[in-house]
Amino acid sequence: MKYKDYYKVLGVERTASADEIKKAYRKLAHQFHPDVSKEKNAKEKFQEIGEAYETLKNAEKRAAYDQLGSGFAAGQDFRPPPDWERQFGAGFAHRGHGNSHAGFDEADLADLFAGLSGRRAGGRFPMPGQDYEVDARITLEQAARGTEVELNLDAVEHDEQGVPHRVPRTLRVKVPKGVAEGQRLRIPGKGGAGFDGGRDGDLYLNISLSAHPLFRADGHNLYVDLPLAPWEAVLGASVEVPTLDGAVRLKVPAGTRAGQHLRLAQRGLPEREGAGDLFAVVQIAVPSSPTARERELFSQLAADSHFNPRSHFGRTREPA
Repeated sequence: MKYKDYYKVLGVERTASADEIKKAYRKLAHQFHPDVSKEKNAKEKFQEIGEAYETLKNAEKRAAYDQLGSGFAAGQDFRPPPDWERQFGAGFAHRGHGNSHAGFDEADLADLFAGLSGRRAGGRFPMPGQDYEVDARITLEQAARGTEVELNLDAVEHDEQGVPHRVPRTLRVKVPKGVAEGQRLRIPGKGGAGFDGGRDGDLYLNISLSAHPLFRADGHNLYVDLPLAPWEAVLGASVEVPTLDGAVRLKVPAGTRAGQHLRLAQRGLPEREGAGDLFAVVQIAVPSSPTARERELFSQLAADSHFNPRSHFGRTREPA
């Protein structure tokens, strides 16, 4: 019989916790799943990973394995100690190998631990379902109010014999309100179906937001361009500003400058507590086809005003 280092198979230390062993198994099981992996020895590797996990996940079997395997290297010939049957080996004896150790050469390491759980570790194992990752594009309005998206998946499922197959699946998934660009949502149990008692996988939804004709999103904050007439910026005004919930009035202070951000608190995308803000980004707009009267008034203003927006240019000095 050849000794197998189950810890090395899973890539963990002998002091690894049960959670670390579980995480290592799930990662390797997905990596070498015969229906997913392109490795030539994927099936054999997958079975070996399952065999290792079947032993190490159980505290009783792990203790027996640790006692049995101390001092042996992977691939080394070995026989269990004489008192193995008395301490742990009832299941092995019941499998027809008797108590004489005569059958150990025909057995494999997995057989030794079968009696501790009631089934052979080298057979079928509980396999967790595969996790799926899908992109979902939604509108700002849907992000603000929540929505439901339809997803078409190419899923991996197992038949009664444990053979994996790809099957099309259509899911409708609820997206909660307040999601933001780039957010990753986990929907438990909506991934691939587990096999033989294994847990179902999870579905991960990567959110992206469609471009909006008015608003730009940055996290949960929104930005909207706000055109102002020159006199509104100079004198101040009360103007309507669009929000995702309809137009609201915004007081523009006198002397507002182009590029200035005017904040409307909690008018952005909802968050777990409250909401982001909406920022109105000021743009100074001028009439493209001014009337004769408008031209007259602007001409009068130009003649009477001492305002020079480029006065700071005169303070610059040419390099020597």
